[in-house]
Amino acid sequence: MALPLFLAALICSNALGSSGQTQGPPTEVVRATLTEVFRILEDEKLKDSAKLIPRRHMLEEVIASHFDYTEMSKRALAANWIPLTPGERTEFVELFKSFLSDRYADKIEGYSGEQVFYLSERIEGNYAEVRTELRSSKVEIPMDYRLHVKDGTWHAYDLVVDGVSLVKNYRSQFEKIIHTSSYQELVRRLRERTVGEDKKKKASLTTVPHGLAA
Repeated sequence: MALPLFLAALICSNALGSSGQTQGPPTEVVRATLTEVFRILEDEKLKDSAKLIPRRHMLEEVIASHFDYTEMSKRALAANWIPLTPGERTEFVELFKSFLSDRYADKIEGYSGEQVFYLSERIEGNYAEVRTELRSSKVEIPMDYRLHVKDGTWHAYDLVVDGVSLVKNYRSQFEKIIHTSSYQELVRRLRERTVGEDKKKKASLTTVPHGLAA
């Protein structure tokens, strides 16, 4: 199943580089970043159970250093971002980053050699979309990376998997929590890692066992 690699790409799709002129085409930026992620995942010296925590920290460093969590948070909260104070915005970004890292860490480490094929790219000003496809012997999953220029470098702020946007998915969940309860309740759920749990519980009860800018 290609899902583990999809989740790895989900939160590791980002831009490598530093401030200055834009560093290369967006496709090459995505390719270079995923190559580094795969290098860590495939390193035999890091596969020992005793190296699990160090390897996870290495992956988290790649994610934290290059993914634009602030832009992602702003888009996921949409209009609810506007009234937040600078302190509240900083708190939310950190909580959302930790939430994503914790939620997908085990899935990332389940990577089993699936391949990413780079199909095309589209650039409009400071925004770009890189189309790729994740392939294994059993499945093919379209994945479109959405990036923008930050500090002279292409950074990803969303990933669209088989037509479903990560940002829009969380925007829907966040809006529902804020509308039915409060922003403070959303913060509590992010802190306790329970966003989306209601949806999971509902699914378990009903299942028979066996644009460039978002």
